Amino acid sequence: MSSGSSKPVGKMSINRILLWIGLVVVLFVTLFPFWWVLRTAWTTQGQVFNDTSSLLPVEFTWYNFRRVLGLVSTEEALAAGGSGQSLNFFLFLRNSLIFATLVTLGQVFFSSMSAYAFARLKFPFRNFLFTLYISALMVPGIVLLIPNFILVLNVREFFVETFGLASDNPILGFSGMIAPFFLMTPFAVFFLRQFFLGINKEVEEAATIDGASYATLYFRIILPLAQAPLATLGIITFIQAWNEYLWPLVIGREDSVKVLTVALSIFQSQQPSGAPDWTGLMAATTMAIIPVLIVYMIVGRRVLDSIQFTGFK
Repeated sequence: MSSGSSKPVGKMSINRILLWIGLVVVLFVTLFPFWWVLRTAWTTQGQVFNDTSSLLPVEFTWYNFRRVLGLVSTEEALAAGGSGQSLNFFLFLRNSLIFATLVTLGQVFFSSMSAYAFARLKFPFRNFLFTLYISALMVPGIVLLIPNFILVLNVREFFVETFGLASDNPILGFSGMIAPFFLMTPFAVFFLRQFFLGINKEVEEAATIDGASYATLYFRIILPLAQAPLATLGIITFIQAWNEYLWPLVIGREDSVKVLTVALSIFQSQQPSGAPDWTGLMAATTMAIIPVLIVYMIVGRRVLDSIQFTGFK
């Protein structure tokens, strides 16, 4: 009996060991690029190419982070072997927070309204319209770049001529960047509609008997019940908006509205020797990652739980 029961235990142990080995390999492949970014950011500019085989920072320093935060003058940066480029980090961080926050609030609110309409309201051609709307997921975003740019440019010219606003007004810059992302998107509508379909209709029917309107049902019943998927969609949308690069690069050319992802290209300026300022760029990239990591640490568990669509029991 004892010898017969030892084989499954041994087999289970081997499987567990292989599982842990696979997990370690995946973690290493995933996290190593982030560690190399940190390793480069903690290395002095003069030593970044001297010992590339070392996994640890060469001549560890916080100097690159101080330079990104504007605590080092241009003369000191040039003396240390850097490119001398400056970065108004907190201004660009503020712009990224404004852009990502407004896009998130707009998409979550309007997408939830649209998803509720497709899930609960009955109107002609509802399923056909939903299928047609979801088919927009197959359209690459790059295809819409030029039409959106022409539309935003015409609207900006209208406001400049009508209200006498300056063409580089921050309000026009932010509105132009946010406009294409502010309303609902096909993924967000599909994501929330699937959750709304799982909500028990008896709750809404009971409220309807008591005289509740669709607006009351939506704001006082549906939204409180959908806090978890709304938070999940908010986090996904925030991270996508935070990492957005091409559209803000095209529209937000002024420093007053330039987001952090676009501002990082400043550190790619060439030195007289022709080598990019890798230590400064990696330090700035690390600082740009921190807000996203904070968001993940705060609400990561809720995202993982709600994305499973467990529904109501």
